Amino acid sequence: MISNIRNIAIFAHADAGKTTITENLLYLCGITKKLGSVDNGTSQTDYLLVEKERGISVRSAHTYLKWNDIQINLIDTPGHVDFSSDVERILRMIDGAVLVISAVEGIQAHTETLWEGLKSNNIPTIIFINKSDRIGADCETIIKSIAKELTDKIIVLDTIENEGSNNVNISTLFSQQHCDDAIIEVIANYDEAILDLYINEKTIPFEMLYKSLSKLTSENKIVPVLLGSAKNSLGVDQLLEAITNFLPSPKGNPDLPLSALVYNIEYDKTMGKVANVKVFNGSITNREMIRNASRQTESKVIQVRRNMAGKSEDIGSVTAGDIAGICGLGDAQVGDILGENIDTIRKQIVLSQPLLFVQIKAEKDTDYPSLAAALSELATEDPALDFEWLKEERELNVKIMGWIQVEVLEKILYDRFGIKASFQNPTVIYKETPSTIAEGFVQYWMPKPCWAIMKFLIEPGENGSGVVYQSKVGVNNIQQKYQNEVLKTIPVALQQGIKGWEVTDIKITLIEGEDHVMHSRPGDFVVATPMGIMNGLVNTGTTLLEPVNSFRISAPEELLGQVAGDITQMRGSFDSPDIENGKFILSGLLPVATSLDYAVKLSSRSGGKAKITTRFHSYQLCDDDKGVIRPYKGISPLDTSKYILKARKALQ
Repeated sequence: MISNIRNIAIFAHADAGKTTITENLLYLCGITKKLGSVDNGTSQTDYLLVEKERGISVRSAHTYLKWNDIQINLIDTPGHVDFSSDVERILRMIDGAVLVISAVEGIQAHTETLWEGLKSNNIPTIIFINKSDRIGADCETIIKSIAKELTDKIIVLDTIENEGSNNVNISTLFSQQHCDDAIIEVIANYDEAILDLYINEKTIPFEMLYKSLSKLTSENKIVPVLLGSAKNSLGVDQLLEAITNFLPSPKGNPDLPLSALVYNIEYDKTMGKVANVKVFNGSITNREMIRNASRQTESKVIQVRRNMAGKSEDIGSVTAGDIAGICGLGDAQVGDILGENIDTIRKQIVLSQPLLFVQIKAEKDTDYPSLAAALSELATEDPALDFEWLKEERELNVKIMGWIQVEVLEKILYDRFGIKASFQNPTVIYKETPSTIAEGFVQYWMPKPCWAIMKFLIEPGENGSGVVYQSKVGVNNIQQKYQNEVLKTIPVALQQGIKGWEVTDIKITLIEGEDHVMHSRPGDFVVATPMGIMNGLVNTGTTLLEPVNSFRISAPEELLGQVAGDITQMRGSFDSPDIENGKFILSGLLPVATSLDYAVKLSSRSGGKAKITTRFHSYQLCDDDKGVIRPYKGISPLDTSKYILKARKALQ
């Protein structure tokens, strides 16, 4: 039954205690006989060698619990911002969430990002304030911060004594024996029946309050806040009850045609590619033929498996509302729709984006082909790596979020593939945009048979607008099937501009063109489009765009002048500081290129008293001498003769 399933994930900024909470939940449900430890490398969901060694989660891990006849599909997500792309995929398929916040560190930069993701996808959430036993814990202040910085639609269900010590004690304010007036007031604000009883000072049955709170939470109208200390196993049993009783069951119908989302790809030594799917309608069974709507292909299911922290079991079938790993879908990619698309499948959201790329080299030249294959496999699992293999230059590049991701990739390549690889210094990813308005022309009619003549109008787009394309050419001049090829080729044509970077914030209009009744083929327009676009970019010229982060610095007041000087020197900008109780908060914008190591410098300069949090803000115009111009990789469409020979596979 769908009503007996909960698909949830635990989110948090790194080191808030997600994995320790998961270990407690596994123990409470009888899945494990002993509590695992992150520090000792014995936690169930940190099963990769690199996770055990570093004590951090670097990829989401599935586990399966059962509590009071409720099946909980629980996903422990990575908390470091470098692995945000994994979190983005999980946000598409869960029905509820637990957001963990440290009682000491409070709301951190990534906490805000995660909350934005949960809010954007309207995911019902429970907030769990963890680490209340640690020195410096201040749950009351954290609750005020939640109401101010995240949401004021919270309802606090616990009270705490002796926080900041191992004698910490947590008591519920919401039980059959006692229900705090503040809780009743919050519920009454959303429930007219309870409000009527409350105003008329009549007894409100606890079951009525409980049912109302459950409904309000599952409809994402209110966010329960619980307190605890996972290290001391405090408050986790109440969290488990809240997960099963307050978070919603999935929607779906097993009797309707199949509709499922591939939200994650893994590789198994025996079974090969495993597509982790959330089934929205219908079912998937072993040996069944299923259709991949995104690839327009059909594949036979070899095995339906339940994945649990690096282990799996064959369960034979999976039905609407549930999740499972599917073996046999060789061409499946992250984001694919199996069966039919439906409105309840959420759109992909972006929490963060890679702002750096890095070249990877095998220490042994003989490992080069194996390294390319390994990176291709890793990019299938994490498409945000955007693996680039420049075969002519024997160059292997991936996009990354930060330094920790580099270290993890290096370790995974060695542990999993046995390849020792070195990573060059990361380079900031610039982009380029047209500087003015001009036309691009291409006349591809030699050597025959071929015929594709086009003229494009190239214009700068608004900041952040991406690529906008339209055609004003009628089908009598260029058949629709050929125009479809132009549309599909535009993204390829813009992968590199005249300064070697992806072109964005551009408006392209096909304004003239013709095909030939005898000589034109669809492939002619695939070949011609990049030549016409690049000709247009030469005529417009391009301006570099550099990535810019928003920042927030908090530090002692005496450091204000020095920090402001640093920001100015890094070509940054800032607003007027807020000064209170001997500290200042400074917010503004900083180019990524000039501030890569500023967090380390700031911490060192202030003796650890200053903190900086950053988030990607936008790409902004950048002078050539402040950015990086690089040569075109491969054969440029401007080198017409060689480009055509290469496109027609006449050049090796």
